[in-house]
Amino acid sequence: MQTPTTDIGRAALAALLEDPAHALLASDFDGVLAPIVDDPDTAHVHPGAVAALSRVAARLRGVAVVTGRPAAQAVSLGGFEGADGLADLVVLGQYGVERWEAATGEITAPEPPPGIEPARRRVPGLLAELDLRDAQVEDKGRALALHVRRLPDPDGALERLRRPVAELAAENDLHVEPGKHVFELRAVGFDKGDAIRTLLEETGATTLVYLGDDVGDIPAYDAVEAYRNGGAQRHGLLIWSESDESPAAAEALGKRADLVVPGPDGAIAWLEHLADRLESSS
Repeated sequence: MQTPTTDIGRAALAALLEDPAHALLASDFDGVLAPIVDDPDTAHVHPGAVAALSRVAARLRGVAVVTGRPAAQAVSLGGFEGADGLADLVVLGQYGVERWEAATGEITAPEPPPGIEPARRRVPGLLAELDLRDAQVEDKGRALALHVRRLPDPDGALERLRRPVAELAAENDLHVEPGKHVFELRAVGFDKGDAIRTLLEETGATTLVYLGDDVGDIPAYDAVEAYRNGGAQRHGLLIWSESDESPAAAEALGKRADLVVPGPDGAIAWLEHLADRLESSS
């Protein structure tokens, strides 16, 4: 099992192993539990993800998935509904504004932000003006994601989109969430940091493990760091699912992580090893 490279990370892992009943594990979906793919509609969960999460969930206070995807989509792609051992799983979608609970099978969510509809109407024309008609628009209902991964020059396309997308967001009171060859327009006022704080308050966990991969996970990292710096009995372990696609993620997450794993394969392997340790100690 890979060991955290920081003292604070090693202390968090030790606290988790000593008292798993007060530990919470939260993970992003794409890039951690599922490999990044060119077409988000063809995404698929890692074949070992559900089993690994189930084994870990049997020993911990709670397990949650925090994703930019709509909650229903993450549940479907992940195969979480009805999965053995995940009866208490919580999936927080669209950065936390949507909530699915395995215990009820229901999704709760607010109405889409009013600025989404005018932005939705404007996006096709904007892409045409920028000669980026082949960019993929993923309509999430309450958010719009503009993917340029499949274009001949995705980095160049991203730069051409940066200012126009920022202006469109400002006009419609929306937030721009950057990612790996994608810009997402979504509601302001809630992010993965808020999601993490909500989970901590609900569960009363004293140890938190968070696995992320991209810049959308920065607020979650911030929340974990603030929590573990708030008292001697508070522990947090930050894990980065490494990718060479996003220098910004390497800068923002890789340098802050207590542990770096090689993408989804590494993330699932680490969860399996964690389950081994928890099962053997019990």
